[in-house]
Amino acid sequence: MKRFMQLVKDCLTTVKEYMPWDLEERMQENPDILLVDVREPYEYDAMHIEGSLLVPRGILESACEWDYEETIPELVRARDREVVVVCRSGQRSVLAAHSLQVLGYKNVASLATGLRGWKDYELPLVDKDGNEVDLDYADEYFTPRVREDQLRPADWVDPV
Repeated sequence: MKRFMQLVKDCLTTVKEYMPWDLEERMQENPDILLVDVREPYEYDAMHIEGSLLVPRGILESACEWDYEETIPELVRARDREVVVVCRSGQRSVLAAHSLQVLGYKNVASLATGLRGWKDYELPLVDKDGNEVDLDYADEYFTPRVREDQLRPADWVDPV
């Protein structure tokens, strides 16, 4: 049985990653680049990279194909475009980029460090209304909050 981080690591054997400064440069060099944000709608509404396309991870595969309720035409037509997948920390985006590769997307990468790293590099984020997000607010927003019930119990026996 694989754990989440092992699955991410395995996908990195085929998924290319960009650091935030590399993505900033790629966006300047290629204005046709498609940024696909695979976070949940509430996360995207709070803050995202301007111009990115929201495609929640849970519907990604069907959003890539015609004839589904989740179909996103711009994404279906993007198999030959440069696509960079983004998420909060750069892990969901690796899994999503891998799925896109499997589905025939030819030039896919993931944003290493995710939007947290983008923010740490002091690159702009906007909210659902297009207003620039204060980076101090973003810093607070991206602070992990693991509840007590989400922590591994002391008596937990690992099934692996």
